[in-house]
Amino acid sequence: MGRIILNENVVVGKEILMKGPPLGALRFQGGRVGSLVTLTDAERKDFRGRVLRLSETEASIFIFDVFSSPAESSLEIVLLQALPEKERMELIIQKATELGGLAILPFQSEKSISLMEREAKQKKAHRWQHIAIKAVQQSRRARVPFVGECRPFQEVLENLGEEGLKVLLWEKGGENLKSVLRQHPAQRIYAMVGPEGGFTEKEVESAKGKGFIPVKLGQRILRTETAAISLIAILQYELGDLG
Repeated sequence: MGRIILNENVVVGKEILMKGPPLGALRFQGGRVGSLVTLTDAERKDFRGRVLRLSETEASIFIFDVFSSPAESSLEIVLLQALPEKERMELIIQKATELGGLAILPFQSEKSISLMEREAKQKKAHRWQHIAIKAVQQSRRARVPFVGECRPFQEVLENLGEEGLKVLLWEKGGENLKSVLRQHPAQRIYAMVGPEGGFTEKEVESAKGKGFIPVKLGQRILRTETAAISLIAILQYELGDLG
């Protein structure tokens, strides 16, 4: 649903007719008449198109450009983010999407604010997926990342897959991130970022029991949103499509 994939070859300068699942993906991405969209054809090439017509059953797209390289990174980054206060979650979702994140999974840790406390001030969680969609439109991505509901720390740990590299930012005793990435190259990375107060020792031990390697970003203490954005950018530079 998060990506428009066609079962036909696409040619620049031509108009295509879209129905079925691709049309559903277009609607999910907020497509409307005049919208610019990124779509993928049967040969897995990515194109840019403009929506000319849109009805309940079909859409007409004019293809005007082709990407010289894939629009999506081959590196699958799943960001596990402790719920921050104020507008920071919205910023993290926006920038994680722009940088090519595959999914953003918010969670509540011992030192983070709860969703109930946050929503009591101003309800924002219902907008999270929409923020990712708007960031996809701005960044010309082909795929909308999945934004999950905020869940307890332990529940998030239990529901992760086994494959891939798992890293957790921990300023107290983490390994050098660059060394870990070079020792454990992977195509999927679960990147966990804690709240402003950091993780507790118990949480770190629980994460290590699920395969997470504690790492650190130098000696400076970063705000949670700075840490999340920096981590994704570094991962894409080292193992993905930045640089």
